[in-house]
Amino acid sequence: MKGSAIWVEIEKCLGCKTCEVECALAHCEVSDIVEVVTRALRPTHRVSVTPVSYEIAVPIQCRHCEDAPCIAVCPSGALTKLGPEQAVVHDADRCIGCKSCIIVCPFGAVAIGPDGRTIVKCDLCAARAAEGQMPACVSGCPTKALHFGEIDDLAREARKKAARNLLEAMLAESEG
Repeated sequence: MKGSAIWVEIEKCLGCKTCEVECALAHCEVSDIVEVVTRALRPTHRVSVTPVSYEIAVPIQCRHCEDAPCIAVCPSGALTKLGPEQAVVHDADRCIGCKSCIIVCPFGAVAIGPDGRTIVKCDLCAARAAEGQMPACVSGCPTKALHFGEIDDLAREARKKAARNLLEAMLAESEG
């Protein structure tokens, strides 16, 4: 998981919120969907699909910043980074509910948890990663708009895509 990130192809996102449901289920103590729905305290997603316009929605989750402002403002040490280029994780037992991390997150990716006191945020599905699985939001996305991988690999793919788009635009211009 070192140097890993989730990348979004915004043009593929339908805004269906399947990633939110998959995330909530992956972070729930129970696996029976009926029990999940009937619980008093519902599971909470750590990715939030945010509509930008009628046609565009963007899944927003923690970017696990290198110099994370949420860690810097946390007075109780509830937020820590697992290591360089690794996930920022939250320890609910240490959280005092000050919500400073929510205010300073530049992406709006930290939210108040279902208890109304502590926070929830993406942990890159650490439990799933330990079992060799992808984050739930990525594996559950029906359009494959979400990708997970090493940052260098994701950047290489983004450059290839940009080069293809540029070439296609140049060919279309020369033909027209």
